[in-house]
Amino acid sequence: MDKKKSLLLLTGIALGAVAYNAFKPVISRPDVVDPFDLDKYLGKWFEIARLDFYWEKGLSQVSAEYSKNKNGTIRVNNQGYSEDKERWKQSIGKAKFVNSPNEGALKVSFFGPFYSGYNIVKITPDYKYALIFGDNLDYMWILSRETEIPDKIRNEFLTYALQCGYETGDLVWTKH
Repeated sequence: MDKKKSLLLLTGIALGAVAYNAFKPVISRPDVVDPFDLDKYLGKWFEIARLDFYWEKGLSQVSAEYSKNKNGTIRVNNQGYSEDKERWKQSIGKAKFVNSPNEGALKVSFFGPFYSGYNIVKITPDYKYALIFGDNLDYMWILSRETEIPDKIRNEFLTYALQCGYETGDLVWTKH
């Protein structure tokens, strides 16, 4: 392929990516947990369900561990087991508060300066169960301090997600 065709192909791919991002459904500033207590949130969480995306495809036993970095950011250690490859997969990132550290609106990065929304929209008073929304309707997680979640809380989270426009029928329920 000559340079001109390669450049045209790359331009088309870039324009397609921009168009996709411009037109996918976006949540206009979801209501987040306020007040939020980071110290209670830190530690290990098990993924109960997710809207699947490339990094997590085919993973079971998914967990995330949050801890404080010395520079004030939050260390994010995500891992899960790939059934196909029969090995663990890990991704280390960092999170920052979007505004106040008393609000559950964060942004997370696993690659350089590129951040995605991480909005804690529901959490139980004991900080045992949480519902997380991304920047758009493609990203959602249900987290728990244990590998299971009570039906009552699961149903509350699913009802809220449906009201916010999420396709809860597309959720992947994580095996532990």
